Amino acid sequence: MTTPRVNPNKRLEDQGIVGISKAYYNLLEPALIEQALQRGEGRLGLGGAFLASTGSHTGRSPKDKFVVRSSQDVEDTIWWENNAPMDVAAFDRLHDDMLAHLQGRDVFVQDLFGGADPAHRLDVRVVTELAWHGLFIRHMLRRPAAEELAHFEPEFTIINCPSFKADPARHGCRSETVIALNLTKKVILIANTAYAGENKKSVFTLLNYILPEKGVMPMHCSANHAMDDPEESAVFFGLSGTGKTTLSACPSRMLIGDDEHGWSDTGVFNFEGGCYAKTINLDPEAEPEIYATTHRFGSVVENMIYDPDTLELDFSDDSLTANTRVAYPLDAISNASTTSLGGVPKNIIMLTCDAFGVLPPIARLTPAQAMYHFLSGFTSKVAGTEQGVTEPQPTFSTCFGAPFMPRRPEVYGKLLQEKIAQFGSECWLVNTGWTGGAYGTGSRMPIKATRALLTAALDGSLRNVDFRRDPNFGFDVPVSVPGVADVLLDPRRTWQDSAAYDRQAAKLVSMFAENFAQYVPFIDDEVKQAAIG
Repeated sequence: MTTPRVNPNKRLEDQGIVGISKAYYNLLEPALIEQALQRGEGRLGLGGAFLASTGSHTGRSPKDKFVVRSSQDVEDTIWWENNAPMDVAAFDRLHDDMLAHLQGRDVFVQDLFGGADPAHRLDVRVVTELAWHGLFIRHMLRRPAAEELAHFEPEFTIINCPSFKADPARHGCRSETVIALNLTKKVILIANTAYAGENKKSVFTLLNYILPEKGVMPMHCSANHAMDDPEESAVFFGLSGTGKTTLSACPSRMLIGDDEHGWSDTGVFNFEGGCYAKTINLDPEAEPEIYATTHRFGSVVENMIYDPDTLELDFSDDSLTANTRVAYPLDAISNASTTSLGGVPKNIIMLTCDAFGVLPPIARLTPAQAMYHFLSGFTSKVAGTEQGVTEPQPTFSTCFGAPFMPRRPEVYGKLLQEKIAQFGSECWLVNTGWTGGAYGTGSRMPIKATRALLTAALDGSLRNVDFRRDPNFGFDVPVSVPGVADVLLDPRRTWQDSAAYDRQAAKLVSMFAENFAQYVPFIDDEVKQAAIG
């Protein structure tokens, strides 16, 4: 007898979703691909990868994301300066209209876990119009065993309807595209966007709201652990372009995950069951395993240009978007952890790409300094990356992931500070940006030196070297590290004009201070002292 792939008491009808033509519950990868091909949702690529296009939306739509003012508790705990509000009545109209739109249509249902730790995971039902969205989210979240599905109780439900266009006047939103989170109804609505990343980031946002009340730190970071010791784990915070994925994907360590994690009192756990990697200019020699997933059965390849006859992918063509991606399960990576669990982080790495050429390649942070740099979430744009950018510009994204933070930043910062103090984790700021001058004059930090410094931090040998106090930010910087040129550790010495360095450093310090002023009323004196170096 076949084990049912859905709890018979938790079908869509039991959630008030009625009038559906046919609901496909928890189809496996081959069946999802078959359905997607039959419906003309994309092409079958080389090796059995599914080639999809997301239309006009090739990335997230953060300005169209809303949180419903559904209760006093929600009202009091949401960071409203960062999260657009929606009225309850407007959400209810949107919900009713989307359900009416789905009547007579087929949908694909996936019942999944958000979180590898059973003690803290979230049971999520994802209802999608597109079969390939079901395939995508099946990769990205954690897949229950067949016997678990027979008792699955969805705590939150995501309804994703790309063919539905919202009405701003009726639905209280900004445009025809909307992502609306109702934390009281435990429903998320996504409309008029086929970009699959909205599904996974909605779950991340939920966990970012739920977990802090349980004393669990949600983190936008990658994580790994020592090959022979899961208790020796490390996490890597960092915004796009800082090397978060590259530096955590070390062949001598086990990968826990590349994007979203939680830190409980027992250790680190991945929220996801897969990876969502950028493919633009992907190098088969530098990242052979990620490259191989683009030709792997069941992988979802998004918005890549390919030859219509040979199906060969063009990794350099960004005519649709530079945000080309591939989604695949973690087991596609040979050194990925089978449990997606690790011990309490012994090392916390905060990655920044400093195009001003001021920050050292590595610095040791106190818990208060770690909170300061975590709340700052600094990296920098460089000239040519955007129209009008003619010199390096600072980018501050608090907690290294502001778009996904429903609570105020200091909630996450204080939780991180407490956990660092409780468990004695070592904290490091690593600059993968410029040295010897700012962007356009200096050069990119040598990757060999960055890897050597990270290795020394992770194996503990960096604790045994001499440090100096940085005059600009007050953190400790190693004076000499085996395998790394001493001059590289002192950025001022790498500049030909030391006075020019001093001016650039003063400029960057003032940028940090101006950005951090918004947090000063909410932080303790120790962090305030860290903020002034």
